[in-house]
Amino acid sequence: MPLTISLFSDVICPWCFIGKRRLERALDQLGLRESTAIEWLPFELNPTMPPDGMERAIYRARKFGAERSAQLDAQMAEIGRQEGIDFAFERMTRTPSTRRAHMLIAAAAQHGRADPVVDALFRAYFEEGRDVGDFDVLREIGVAAGLKRDVVDDALGNEQLQQLVEAVERQAAEMQVAGVPFFIIDRKWAVSGAQPAEQWVAALKTA
Repeated sequence: MPLTISLFSDVICPWCFIGKRRLERALDQLGLRESTAIEWLPFELNPTMPPDGMERAIYRARKFGAERSAQLDAQMAEIGRQEGIDFAFERMTRTPSTRRAHMLIAAAAQHGRADPVVDALFRAYFEEGRDVGDFDVLREIGVAAGLKRDVVDDALGNEQLQQLVEAVERQAAEMQVAGVPFFIIDRKWAVSGAQPAEQWVAALKTA
């Protein structure tokens, strides 16, 4: 039977990018990649972030302290290299609001293009240092991932999509999803965190 994985994540969460790569590697090893449907669900790490975001250095210093922030970036860069991800933290100048990015993902899902849009958002933010809260950047990503320009433009200002994103995030809170990535497999069992591919292989074989 086809496998369905519902995945709560945020496009500025490095562990979500790593978790995606690890899951995909496990699915490839099991020959399940093509038959697995992944449902991308919104989880804003910073739901009160201003629409234009804020300077990353200020945000990180407030959250972790400048020295600790640098240490965390270095550690994550090393983990990323092991997964084939080239984290470019030195290029990142802003921490964006991800509300519009999640609206774009929701629209992409309606057209069967959610996965390429999510992958492009991760790569744009983490490997290219782009501001994925910026309207023009999101439009470029959406169109490059196969969406029509008018679909993208509508999605980024669509009140119904915004309400959908907010409703799903309320559901996550009701389910007590406290962090991401958070995976729900066939709506039966859950996995929290970016588990190694080997653990995914073992779990999926058992299931």
